Amino acid sequence: MSSGRQAGVLLATCISTLVVNANTSAVAILLPAISEDTGMSVNTLQWAVTGYSLVGAAVIITSGSLGDVFGRRRIFQCGLLLFVLSCVLIAVAGSGEMVIAGRMIQGAAGATILACGMSLLTVAFEGKDQVRAVTLWGAAAAVGAAAGPLVGGVLVGTTGWQGLFWIDAVIAAGCMVLTFTSVSESRDPNRPRSVDYVGTVLVALTLGPFILALSKGSDWGWFSAATIGCVLLAVAAGIGFYAAERRVAIPLLDLTLLRNRVLVGSTIAILIGAGTINALMYVLSLYFQNPAALGFTPLEAGLATLPATVGLVLSAPLVPRLAAKLGGRQVVGLGFLLTAVGFAWIGFADASWQYMAFFVPLIAVAVGMGMSNGPSSAAATASVPANQVGEASGVSNMARYVGAAVATALAATIYSTVTTNRVADGQETAAALSGGVGVTAWVMAAFSVVGVLMAVMMGRHRQPAGTSLGDAVAAAASASHTLPTSATPHAVRPDEAGANVT
Repeated sequence: MSSGRQAGVLLATCISTLVVNANTSAVAILLPAISEDTGMSVNTLQWAVTGYSLVGAAVIITSGSLGDVFGRRRIFQCGLLLFVLSCVLIAVAGSGEMVIAGRMIQGAAGATILACGMSLLTVAFEGKDQVRAVTLWGAAAAVGAAAGPLVGGVLVGTTGWQGLFWIDAVIAAGCMVLTFTSVSESRDPNRPRSVDYVGTVLVALTLGPFILALSKGSDWGWFSAATIGCVLLAVAAGIGFYAAERRVAIPLLDLTLLRNRVLVGSTIAILIGAGTINALMYVLSLYFQNPAALGFTPLEAGLATLPATVGLVLSAPLVPRLAAKLGGRQVVGLGFLLTAVGFAWIGFADASWQYMAFFVPLIAVAVGMGMSNGPSSAAATASVPANQVGEASGVSNMARYVGAAVATALAATIYSTVTTNRVADGQETAAALSGGVGVTAWVMAAFSVVGVLMAVMMGRHRQPAGTSLGDAVAAAASASHTLPTSATPHAVRPDEAGANVT
């Protein structure tokens, strides 16, 4: 492939990844403004966040399979087109229901862009050039995720919340043109044409009713027929998924991977990390902007969340060297322990707290996440043979979406229920809101403690050398995507350095 076409592939994939990740992390900041314009409660609008992640979880692996079978450029372009259409739908939305529908469509589009973009890069480049390309893609993913809340806050104050989606639509359309002119089509000729559509549907049917039960259980009653019915439907779909995966030629999830305790432990750790940080960003974005709490503008709220987003990205690249010295699972355990301390600190929040009271625990959570995410992602791809690296990466990426969907729904329910109940009991609104934040934070602290146990479960595994730029960027990008490291067997290797076993 010519250098001009390679540059086109790199630009199209990196720009689209940056936009998708920035869009994803910005939406929580926009929710109060969207609620004011559409009249839908913020608690219901949490489906704009959880719905995105729910659909993304169902689609992330399938979209990669579709690219292998029908053409990676074609499916990548479909993802971009769907992203443009969803942005337009959200921007012109006159109701909260349209916003939620657009975001769910956007979840499919974003997952497709990320999955196929990585595939296009690995086909277009070889050797050290491939390492550099993947490194730049990972950097774009990390920067987008960190910058999203601030960008969202700036745009709400200048263009209105719709501005984010109009700008994203224009950029994605430009990526479509760039892809059409510079990206060659590619497929996997050795892959059977079977795609596990049934598994995709069953993942959605497992997560959807379960998240609905979490979201509405406090209103319906936790032991009401509706809540129990949703849980039973989710359980039935989960059992159906397990049965279906045993029978299809190329399953969405190779069930034999579940016998790998390193992969299982690292995947659950990834799920917990993604879930707790998304839950924190959701709750604090609302709390900071509530007039009865801190009363921040969207821009101020975006700036206020920077310690969590930027801190995570900046601390993560330092982790591979630390993991190479102490051991990956040890660093994961220490990271979750620090995260638990940060959440527990926020658990003591009260109405008298000003922003600086949140600053130190936010840094603790961010650094802890940076310590746990990178080594967990590295362990996921290092713990399997070369022919299963793609599947392991897909499973860990799906876990991020699942964690974000479930934990955000849980956090939204806890925050809303605690606040409502305390106001009904006669507490002032400010005290009730801080109580909602506190209880939510304690639950996230408990999940972080479970993350410590997952670090123990991971056991010994190949560890990245930790000295290359590729390992550092993989760690920085690990909050949103799993990239190969120097410990990944016979895959895209950031360098040729040896790997340790820890």
